[in-house]
Amino acid sequence: MDASVRSVIVMAAVFVLAQLGAILMVSSVLGAQYAAFENPNDPLIPIIYILAMVLFTFVVLYIIKKHKENVVKLVFLGAVAFTIFYVLLVTLFLVDTGLIALTLALAITAIITYYLIKKPEWYVIDAAGMLVAIGVIGIFGISLDILPVLILLIVLAVYDAISVYGTKHMVALADGVTQMRLPILLVIPKKLDYSYLESKPLKQQLEEGGEREAMFMGLGDIIIPGVLMASAFNFLPTESFGGVSGNFVVAMGTLFGSVIGFAVLMRYVLKGNPQAGLPLLNGGAIIGYALSYLIVFRDLSFGMTLPW
Repeated sequence: MDASVRSVIVMAAVFVLAQLGAILMVSSVLGAQYAAFENPNDPLIPIIYILAMVLFTFVVLYIIKKHKENVVKLVFLGAVAFTIFYVLLVTLFLVDTGLIALTLALAITAIITYYLIKKPEWYVIDAAGMLVAIGVIGIFGISLDILPVLILLIVLAVYDAISVYGTKHMVALADGVTQMRLPILLVIPKKLDYSYLESKPLKQQLEEGGEREAMFMGLGDIIIPGVLMASAFNFLPTESFGGVSGNFVVAMGTLFGSVIGFAVLMRYVLKGNPQAGLPLLNGGAIIGYALSYLIVFRDLSFGMTLPW
C-alpha cells in the first residue's frame, strides 16, 4: 500500500476514534454541571467565540513575528495541560472521586507535559492532541445546542476558506506552531523512523515540493465537526429508532457525513497543497446531520429551537 494512502487511513481512524471518545465522555462522564455556558441555545455564543478566536490568531502571529515564541508556547502548553488534566480527572471520577483520581490525573498530565517540553516527538504530540480533542468536543457538545453549533460550523467553514486561500494567515500560523512542536495538530508519519523533531518547517516543505515525510491535520478539523455530533447526541430526543436511540443514530449520521467530507478533503491533500479542511468537514457533518435527522425524527425543525 502507498505510504500516503496508509497515512490517510490512519488519520481517518484517529479522526473517528477522537469523536467516538467524545461521545463516550458525553454519555458516561459529562453531565450538565460541566457545561461551559449557562444558556446553550444562545446564538451569540458562537459569534463571540469566533471573534475571540480570530483575535487570538492574529495576536499569536504578531508574537511569532516579534520572535517571542516562548510566550506562545507557554500559553498553549498551559491550555493543553489544563485540558488534559480536566479530561483525565472527570474520566477517573468514574472509578474514584477522591485523592486517587486527583493524584493519577496530575501524574499523567505532568508526564505528558514533561515530554511535550523536553521531547515533543510525533507520538507525544498525537497523544496529547487526542486527549484535547476528545475533551473539547465533549465540553462544547454539552454546552451548545443545535442552532448555535450550526452557526459555529458555517461561519468557521467560511473563515477557514478565507484564511487558507485568501489571506493565507492560517498557513503562516500552521508553520509557526509546527516549528514550536505544539500539540494543536496531528502528525501522521509515512515511515516509522520519522522524527518530528528533525523535520523541516512546514513552509519550507511546501516551497521545496516533493514527497513529504508526514501528513498534518489541525485539531480544529477534528473538533469543530465533532461538536455537532456531540451536541446531537446530548440534546436530541432519545426516542427509539429501529431499536436504537434516535439521538445516537443522528450522531452517527453526522459522524458518517464528516468522514465523507474527510475522504473528499484527502483527495485534494494528496495532491500536495494546503487545503482548508472545515468547508468539506463541516459541510459533510451538516449534511449527514440533516439527512439522518429527517430520517429519524421526520420534521423540518432539524432539532433547532428559537432562542427568543
